[in-house]
Formats: sequence, structure tokens, C-alpha cells
Amino acid sequence: MSKRRLTQNQQRRIQSNHHKRISKKEFEWQEDMLGEVQTGIVVTRHAKHADVEAPNGEICRCNLRRTLKNVVVGDVVSWRQGTAQLQGISGVIEAIYPRKNELTRPDYYDGIKVMASNIDQIIIVSAVLPTLSLNIIDRYLVICETAGIPALIVLNKIDLLSPEEREAVKTQLAIYEKIGYETLLLSADTGENMAALDSYLSKGTSIFVGQSGVGKSSLINQLLPEVQALTGAVSDTSGLGQHTTTASRLYHLPQGGNLIDSPGIREFGLWHLEAEQITQGYREFQQVLGTCKFRDCKHGNDPGCALREAVEAGKIDPIRFENYHRLIESRNESKSQRHFRTEIA
Repeated sequence: MSKRRLTQNQQRRIQSNHHKRISKKEFEWQEDMLGEVQTGIVVTRHAKHADVEAPNGEICRCNLRRTLKNVVVGDVVSWRQGTAQLQGISGVIEAIYPRKNELTRPDYYDGIKVMASNIDQIIIVSAVLPTLSLNIIDRYLVICETAGIPALIVLNKIDLLSPEEREAVKTQLAIYEKIGYETLLLSADTGENMAALDSYLSKGTSIFVGQSGVGKSSLINQLLPEVQALTGAVSDTSGLGQHTTTASRLYHLPQGGNLIDSPGIREFGLWHLEAEQITQGYREFQQVLGTCKFRDCKHGNDPGCALREAVEAGKIDPIRFENYHRLIESRNESKSQRHFRTEIA
């Protein structure tokens, strides 16, 4: 009995499935396939791999040892280069050196996720469209204060403002300058004050954070034209931008310093923080914290609240105080939603 011959389509499907099985198969590096241990820095983080920059500038895509669950851009690692490439992989990361700091964000399903490490300053990018949100700036500043990382507040797209509108946003940003934060108004499109941003970025390793659509990718295109990061337009209907970066990357800047570009974050939740951490994240509160009449003061209408009295005395800006309560309320709501999702999971 003769064997039935396969059609061309059947042969193609069998060959495709064979290649898929090979590509999915995990391989193990043998000891004799790896070179000496060396130090490098993670410059790109992918889903299953990471790109490591060696001291000589060479970039190698590496596997991660199974014991390493959380490798991020900015990590200084110990790794070994392979004697050959296997399925496009050039080496393996074996260990992470201790981090001086890390930037984290909460995830409903994965818990706390580290976005990047070993950061010298966080650049909070805001824009004038659809509106300048001081509440969102405060949200990022709480994260900066909690992580112990200095912050620079950047307002992009100021070329879209009239002279009167520009003076209005300067008044809003003066709230932050008064309590010691640095601010910068600029335009990636016209180049206004981009030289000043260059000076800030040359001081070390920086990371851009901000909602989608505020122009982070446009800023990178100006700073690093050869990168040509994708830019996304703000939605006409929702005012929210489209995510334009798919992997966290570290770039070396020509004027010195490094810049980490992370995927756009539309909502930066604070439910992973305790209420006390949010309170501590408002630096101007420090002068009166601990002096309320009652130890369990919620800093609302409680009698003898030192924070409220400081607001009434002009020592704390009422907008910041209002935003503080909004963040506490948002944090409590988000925490309740997460608990509910965990219960039904």
C-alpha cells in the first residue's frame, strides 16, 4: 500500500510547526560555551531577554539565569559572553549588583514592578494639552520622594501657549519652585530651552516619566535624532496619548549622561504605598508633621490639625493640600479595587 503524499500546504504547515517548536525550546548554556565573568549594564529589557553593554561598548543579548526574576534597565550586572550565538543570544546574565535606588510602579496582577534602577534624577514631563494637571505632577513627586530620587518638572509644548497662558502656567509651577523643586518650560518642536534640558541631562542617568502624549518621544527625537523614537498624537476624543515605546531602553547622550526611556504610563497608581508614605511624600509637610493635636489625625477637619493650620497660615499651598487628599482618596479606592480583584481571581 503506497503512502499518501502530502500537499504543499500540508508540508509548509509541518515545517512551520517544526520551526516554532525549535524556537520555543529553551537551551542551557554549557560551562565550556561561556567566557570569563565580566561587568556590564542593562541597556534594554525585553520580555525574556536583556541587552547588556560591555565595557568596550559592545551590546549583547543575554538570557537570564532562572534565579534572576527582576532584571531592569540601569542594572549593573555580572554576565558571561558565549563563544557563539545561539538562537540570537550571545550570553547569560548571572547576577545583579546591589542597586542604589529603583523606580517602581504598582500592577494589579503582578504586584510591584521595578521599571528602572540606579537613577540620578527623574524628569517629570507634563504638557499643556489637554490641560496642565498639578495632581498628576504631585503623584509623580510622591514617587520621587519615596524613592529618594531628585526630580525636575518639565512642561513641554509651551509653543502652544499664548503670552497670557504662559504666565498662568508659570504661576502654577511657582508652587513647586517655592518648596525647592526645579522646573523648566520648553518646546521639543521649536527647540526652546532644549539647551537647558541638555545641561540637566548631562549630570548622570535620568529617566523620563509622564502620561502618554506629553511629548516624551518627541523630546528624545530632539536629543537623539538617530534614535527616531516613534511619536504618538494625543487622541482628539479622549485627550490621552497612544503608547509609543514598547521596551525600556538606556541611551548615551552626546553631551554626557544617560537617558532611560520607559513605556508611557497613562496612570501611575499609589495603592502600593501606605497613607503615611504619601503624607511623607509632600516635602513641605515635614515642617509640621507630628505636631497635630491627635496622633491619628487624618489631616482633614480633625481638631488641632497642624497641616490644615499651616495651610490657613499660608505655609502650605491649598492646591497641594487639596491634591494630597485626592491622592489619599484615589489610593484607597485603588486598593479596594485590587482587593476585590484578588478575591474573585
